Amino acid sequence: MIKYILKCEHKHEFESWFSDSKEFEKLKKDNLVECIFCQSRKVEKSIMSPNVVGKEKVLEKNFDNKDIKKIKKDLLKIRKFVEKNFEFVGDKFPREVREIYYDNKKNKNIYGTTTPEERLELEEEGIDLARIPWVDNKEN
Repeated sequence: MIKYILKCEHKHEFESWFSDSKEFEKLKKDNLVECIFCQSRKVEKSIMSPNVVGKEKVLEKNFDNKDIKKIKKDLLKIRKFVEKNFEFVGDKFPREVREIYYDNKKNKNIYGTTTPEERLELEEEGIDLARIPWVDNKEN
């Protein structure tokens, strides 16, 4: 699995996972990669830097109500995209993701849940995961 930062023609940036770089190129060629924010199909890979493990800096920002509403709206768009384009496997996620990771021929998009222990085991195996804050669809 490989994670790319993608950017559409309207400069929206988002991350997406692919089984390998060839899969991204094939999907792009077939016009199947689209922006999760505006649905543009003119999407390119953005410059990426490797993850560097080190001391974390704490950034402080006071969010106002407008910021929180925008963040929630964006997270709801991501949730809608994931629910539409990925298969929910629930608590079977660790088993399913291992099958995909170790069987390079298997190619499907999944999402589900893990315990902290399962997540750590997957990371120790070299399986890179992404966590998405799952915002409730209901208005508060």
